[in-house]
Amino acid sequence: MVISTQSTPLIPWLVVCTDAEEVAARAAALFVAESVQAIADHGRFRVVLSGGSTPQRAFELLASAPWRSKIHWNDVEVFWGDERYVSADDRNSNYRMARQAFLEHVPLPAANIHPVPTGIRPAEAAAAAYEKEIREVFSASAGIPCFDLIFLGLGTNGHTASLFPASPLLRETTRLVASDFVRELDSWRITMTAPLLNRGRTIAFLVTGKDKAGTLHDVIRGPYVPELLPAQLIRPDEAELLWIVDTAAASLMVRG
Repeated sequence: MVISTQSTPLIPWLVVCTDAEEVAARAAALFVAESVQAIADHGRFRVVLSGGSTPQRAFELLASAPWRSKIHWNDVEVFWGDERYVSADDRNSNYRMARQAFLEHVPLPAANIHPVPTGIRPAEAAAAAYEKEIREVFSASAGIPCFDLIFLGLGTNGHTASLFPASPLLRETTRLVASDFVRELDSWRITMTAPLLNRGRTIAFLVTGKDKAGTLHDVIRGPYVPELLPAQLIRPDEAELLWIVDTAAASLMVRG
């Protein structure tokens, strides 16, 4: 089910799926379609991955035989929208999840995988190093790089990537990647900031579960209060903005 029929910063495409499995399948199909289009257009497909159980299932599908053969992996480059400031082998690492679910099972060249360098100390230096790497990959010294596809999630508190309510990073306009200590989680995070996350040909939120219903409704249809609902900062001027959600998450949207 598609509720909205246009995609603007205020009225995104809202695609309602039966369940989390269909959300993952839609995400995998989007990955394939965008990769084909990007490689045809400019020879590379650069995608930003997110953490979470729904993306994990999409990654598992992409690593399976029916999907894997549809992608020209030599021309794919992967990045992460945010990362916990932990080692690459830590069970909480977004990179580790993607590696185990996905990257180890596809013929993607190691040079095309761009994890956040969490081995660099302190976190601020790691964030700066990641921004530098992104700029170098895109050969963009001053402008903002444009990804072909950006996957994002939505927390019950309205956060996306590692942009949390009341964070000073919500007002960031210069840095493309930054670090932040999230007090409610008692941990450091490294995240792409809104100026970079708003750049892309396609931006897709993947949201599942009844516990997200109220937040989803408020982010899309509620008043604009990004200090409380950071996901509202994702308002691209040019990218296609998609919300791929299950019926449980969309329950309040369907009712209006």
